[in-house]
Amino acid sequence: MLQIPVAFNNQSSDTDAPASRKFRTLFISDVHLGTRGCQADLLLNFLRDHDADTIYLVGDIVDGWRMRSSWFWPQSHNDVVQKLLRKARKGARIVYIPGNHDEFLRDYYGTHFGGIEVMETAIHEAADGQKYLVIHGDVFDMIVRNARWLAYFGDWAYDFAIFSNRYFNWFRRKLGFPYWSLSKWAKHKVKNAVNFISEFEQAVALEARKQNVEGVICGHIHHAIIHDIYGTRYMNCGDWVESCTALAEHDDGTFELLTWTIPEANLLPVPVKPAKGALVPA
Repeated sequence: MLQIPVAFNNQSSDTDAPASRKFRTLFISDVHLGTRGCQADLLLNFLRDHDADTIYLVGDIVDGWRMRSSWFWPQSHNDVVQKLLRKARKGARIVYIPGNHDEFLRDYYGTHFGGIEVMETAIHEAADGQKYLVIHGDVFDMIVRNARWLAYFGDWAYDFAIFSNRYFNWFRRKLGFPYWSLSKWAKHKVKNAVNFISEFEQAVALEARKQNVEGVICGHIHHAIIHDIYGTRYMNCGDWVESCTALAEHDDGTFELLTWTIPEANLLPVPVKPAKGALVPA
């Protein structure tokens, strides 16, 4: 089994100051701790400023694929783990639903680590009584299921795009231009990528209907959105590699996507605008 280097007595730069925003539930996915592309500092900043009664970790929190081939675990990645454990100790319910990149945890369904529950899937009941299937989503990705070698290649290509984007955006900043994402552009413009996202969303929405719930909350494809296009509520948490987004449930059962791309802790996150045809939370 892949061992995650968590130092439980490690000195951290974290503080115990109360979070400025409190939600009923937070959903976070695709952090990819253990990779150079992970925005661990921003996530730690987000976790310091946001709290919830329940936090769902919706898969690919740790990137076991990448850590098998190259070891990368800086202090900021350890601090994220420590912060989540600290929230569990303070009474938050934390549910970890492993994805394909942290599939090594799938041997531990039903167990607890430091107060964090490991589950295959979950049914989340919102404050308004609506029920949602919570699942990472890789089981609906035909490439991951049937062509693992191609999934590994795609993972390498994605990492290369992130790496290349760093240098490209360094030049853009020098010229006064804002950040631009190559991988995000490709997802929205390349026909096959657009078709893949659409097919994935349809498959996940169909599974929600099969389980007689009102919607689904997932991750996996790094595409944060809320919509009802396929006849059921579809909510994707996004990722903490580029978009730095999380899904939040308010006390009245409404949901919104939060993005956290500014490191200053005194700035509030800006809600992500849903795509055309999506429902805007009240």
